[in-house]
Amino acid sequence: MTAPSDADIFVTTRWTCVLNAARSDTTRARDALAELCQTYWYPLYAYARRRGHSPHDSEDLTQGFFARLLRLNSLAGLSRERGKFRAFLLASMNHFLADEWQHASAQKRDVQRTISLDAEAAENRYRHEPVEHLTPELLFEKQWALTLLETVVQRLRAEYEASGRGALFMELRFAITGEKNDAPYAESAARLGMSEEAVRVAVHRLRQRYRQLLRAEIAQTVADESGLTEELRDLRRILAS
Repeated sequence: MTAPSDADIFVTTRWTCVLNAARSDTTRARDALAELCQTYWYPLYAYARRRGHSPHDSEDLTQGFFARLLRLNSLAGLSRERGKFRAFLLASMNHFLADEWQHASAQKRDVQRTISLDAEAAENRYRHEPVEHLTPELLFEKQWALTLLETVVQRLRAEYEASGRGALFMELRFAITGEKNDAPYAESAARLGMSEEAVRVAVHRLRQRYRQLLRAEIAQTVADESGLTEELRDLRRILAS
């Protein structure tokens, strides 16, 4: 399996689609934006919680934000200079919290549900976050990074399962997920019915494909190759903090 080059990726990236199509094809842009929002809603929920909002209010805030964001007229002002989807999303959420929601706070909330959001699972996940030292902005970055990595792992797993290699992925997933694995390759080889050398080759290919999918996923959230390089650098910084 091979991934397209970075130059090819940016022809069809979802965020580039939003930036390119916002003024001329709002339906297409909204669909691409909705797909990105569906993937990356949890970092915003955690951000709202860290800002002091209750679980119920954080769910409503997240849904209300996406309802406004996905309206046709909310896309008209986008341009390629807006850069990374991550930065755009956080800036837009801050604007929403500061303005729109304050204006509506005294009124009954009738929130349009635009994103499939599992609030119970989100709150359970939030309560297990080690967030004592994190500002809302740092928590957003951390959760963005973890969501991105989880998305890549799930896509890689789906690829392997689709090609009948699900058992291979599950046996070797430690090589990309950071799971502790004290067993030598020989034990994995025995369980898989492969030679130890074949397992080493399989691990190399798994890691290689993971890196390809990681670059492709990050490319979905930036406007160009320079943004991809910067986001990869930010990802390393966030995960190391």
